[in-house]
Amino acid sequence: MKSFFQFLTEAQSQASMQAKKLNLKSDGHGGWLDTRGKFVATTEDGKLKFVDKKKAKAENETTTKRKAKPQPEAKTKKDAPKETGAERAKAGETDQTSEETAETLTTAFGRFNPPTVGHGKLLSAAKKASAGGDLKIYPSRSQDPKKNPLDPDMKVSFMKKMFPDYAESIINDDEMKSIFDVLVLANEQGYRNVNIIVGSDRQSEFENLATKYNGELYDFENIRVISAGVRDADAEGVEGMSASKMRKAVVDGDFDSFRRGTPKDLDDGDTQALFDAVRTGMKVKAKKKEVAEMWEIAPKCDPRGLREQYVNENIFRIGDVVENLNTGLVGEIIRRGTNHLICVTKENYMFKSWIRDVMEAVVNYPGPSGVPGPQREVGTDSQREYTMRMTGTLGIKNLINKYKKKK
Repeated sequence: MKSFFQFLTEAQSQASMQAKKLNLKSDGHGGWLDTRGKFVATTEDGKLKFVDKKKAKAENETTTKRKAKPQPEAKTKKDAPKETGAERAKAGETDQTSEETAETLTTAFGRFNPPTVGHGKLLSAAKKASAGGDLKIYPSRSQDPKKNPLDPDMKVSFMKKMFPDYAESIINDDEMKSIFDVLVLANEQGYRNVNIIVGSDRQSEFENLATKYNGELYDFENIRVISAGVRDADAEGVEGMSASKMRKAVVDGDFDSFRRGTPKDLDDGDTQALFDAVRTGMKVKAKKKEVAEMWEIAPKCDPRGLREQYVNENIFRIGDVVENLNTGLVGEIIRRGTNHLICVTKENYMFKSWIRDVMEAVVNYPGPSGVPGPQREVGTDSQREYTMRMTGTLGIKNLINKYKKKK
């Protein structure tokens, strides 16, 4: 039989392990602080229990007082057991702190690279689902010249111009790199329920992922993944518009097609600026032979090319680190399916991705470290070009002269 001390130690260890995964720190009094130094959770029954804003605010004030000037311990009444959502509903209670914190957050997380008229449909669905409550849109932070040509700041700037009605809800936060980051933050902020708005083709993926880790990474009473409507790559108009088609239009130099993918309220000058920004980010001005293949920049427009590269194991091999373009999760490939990958993050969380929805993870773009492994293999032309870019030389002669010994 376990002693009380063993039981207590194991319970503390379990809570500590969970807190470590979330980068939480102990306040030394049974509470946990997030990276911003705010009180967000307590240890209950050996597990982390996230608290709402009202309690967090009171605990933060208490923690601040402790740090400022230690006070002698005083006898206090025991806290009443925290009621569940079902018990609150049964008792017919109303939220007296609605001005301080809302019960439900409606959110959307996506690449928006570049933003299109189709994304306007997503934002409209999100506003409808929020029913006047809190709405937050988080553009992802990824950037690379193939599938994510706009940097996050520029992307957010264009989004606010294209969708002015949602400008206040579009959040530019460099810590929100994945859907997990968004959900953890929402839980820390005291939301009890969350609505996640996605395209119909991504509803199942988000639903499985978000609910799988509820109670471990975050703790919501309800998680609803709501479809913004049917997406059809072959359709005309809003339903068929995608960022892939927009990037393809830029590569083809087809401004008219690109224009059809932007809201009518966006003037021609801003549309041209967006077109030029995407073109610059994709480095389309380079020689034609150096432009990426269509399956790389717009896989939905060239599924056959993507499939051929995958079957021949030229891309997405076991051990490669990839990023899911829908959720922002980054993980190592541990299994290859016929058209999907099974990956594990560094925190040991597993996720599944279709090959059309992933890219090789980029580190510190636009630096040299953001170059895929096959392009750094010794003795290849691609490795020579990589070395030239890394050293700031443009040709063999310049490379030799730069490192030639001076007599």
